[in-house]
Amino acid sequence: MTYRPPLRDMTAALKAAGFDRLGEAFPEADAETVWAVLEAAGEFASGVIAPLNGQGDKVGAQYANGKVTAAPGFADAYRQFVESGWNSLSAEPEFGGQGLPKTLEIAVFEMIQAASLAFGLCPMLTQGAIEALAAHGTDSQKARFLPKLVSGEWTGTMNLTEPQAGSDLAALTTRAEPDGEGGYRLTGQKIFITWGDHDVADNIVHLVLARLPGAPEGSRGISLFVCPKRLLNGDGTAGGLNDVRPVSIEHKLGIHGSPTCVMAFEGAKAELVGVEHQGLAAMFTMMNAARLQVGAQGVGIAERAYQQALTFALDRKQGRSAWTGENNAVIHDHPDVRRMLMLMRAKILAARAICLSTAVAADLSRHAVTDAARTAAKLREELLTPIAKAWSTDLGVEAASLGVQIHGGMGFIEEAGAAQHYRDARILPIYEGTNGIQAIDLVGRKLTLGGGVALSSLLAEIRETAANEPRLAEGADALEAAADWLVAHRNTPDALAGATAFLKLAGEVVGGWMLARMAAADADYAKVWRFYAEQVLATAPGQVAGVTQGAAVLETE
Repeated sequence: MTYRPPLRDMTAALKAAGFDRLGEAFPEADAETVWAVLEAAGEFASGVIAPLNGQGDKVGAQYANGKVTAAPGFADAYRQFVESGWNSLSAEPEFGGQGLPKTLEIAVFEMIQAASLAFGLCPMLTQGAIEALAAHGTDSQKARFLPKLVSGEWTGTMNLTEPQAGSDLAALTTRAEPDGEGGYRLTGQKIFITWGDHDVADNIVHLVLARLPGAPEGSRGISLFVCPKRLLNGDGTAGGLNDVRPVSIEHKLGIHGSPTCVMAFEGAKAELVGVEHQGLAAMFTMMNAARLQVGAQGVGIAERAYQQALTFALDRKQGRSAWTGENNAVIHDHPDVRRMLMLMRAKILAARAICLSTAVAADLSRHAVTDAARTAAKLREELLTPIAKAWSTDLGVEAASLGVQIHGGMGFIEEAGAAQHYRDARILPIYEGTNGIQAIDLVGRKLTLGGGVALSSLLAEIRETAANEPRLAEGADALEAAADWLVAHRNTPDALAGATAFLKLAGEVVGGWMLARMAAADADYAKVWRFYAEQVLATAPGQVAGVTQGAAVLETE
């Protein structure tokens, strides 16, 4: 089934997310330019990448003789991706970037991810590496690595997880020994490294967490290093191989076209990035960038599953139409099928706007004219990031599951294609910090940002939109009541027990706010907003009990 870029929905979501607020900082990103970029990206995603998705799933990446080969067609598609400039949209012109808003990049990458999650993971990790080196690298590191990463000629990875250290990075044991020449040698093994090795680019720039000799125990003793697959020649080109290699690739539930590698660092040459023992903070620059990108992945796979389910529902004939009484009607004429499709569409629109609103805040936090505006935008970005990541990726799984349900028994058969979306989507709530960790971050740290200003300012804006929308007003009240209880019980098991329920509530209310804004600006979205208000937001007051129930009931046999 072909993928149709949802350009109209994207432009409506950009408007609801406040993209017009970026005009002063990005005067070149006018409406005409934005539409041209989105249209061209949509053509590339649907015409070049999407046709590879099924074959990438069936054949996958391959490992043999110590080398990884990308899925069929991926290398050529990546070459076209680089040559078309899609990797450099938001990077600084100083390093070959186009200097466009991060928000526009997120919209573009949603389409890339919808076309193929497995393909889109490669440039997604590179974007995070760019951000980490731009923020924490030395001038020399920036000059040597960023131009190639920005162009996409080289790709980037994030090496955190070890067999004994999953989400708890304090347990990692990879060692970094000074080499006596100003550099370091890395020794250890990392697992679950996305696109850790491949043949689609000339070099791979690994960002690696490791411990220096005598480092403090726990997370305070972690440093960040840059370690290329191929060592750099004097002229900056990729030279001989470094002492880092893939040991194997994982056999996974989904995203088969993405090589998830076990990587061995065997005295590999590396350079320190940032300050000794502060590598986790530096890596979080990369992780936060990736978390928003993963949120966009959730939206992308949900959109792909929705389009396929809608096409199937309009074609598959079975039973009597509830509207016309016609026998052997298309299943789209069954109310429950329409309910599932409407739920998918409504939540996709909401999640897309949440991700874009987070990206707008990220752009403003860097480029707003005044210090006060940048500070306020940073608070908004920090508050929304865990919601964008977790709520959107939960939606990806939910929508893909509904897509299988709409296909019926055919959805459970691989030939139909709906099952791949479900398998691919299932990783999204797990990586870049599980959604439970996102909820803990939201409740434990983000609710009190700026003395509570981050949330209070968001609620004030929601209530402005809710003046004539009772369901949204009820949602805002529920969100505030739940937040007040969590702050009062901060750092207790009771608050942690309610964290995931709170994040779900926050996503539904913020998503409702975005949808209400879309409907106010364009009457074509009024019906989907009404559906969301009564089917999703109406449950918000009842969800407070799930947030405030406490930890006493959490017992297992």
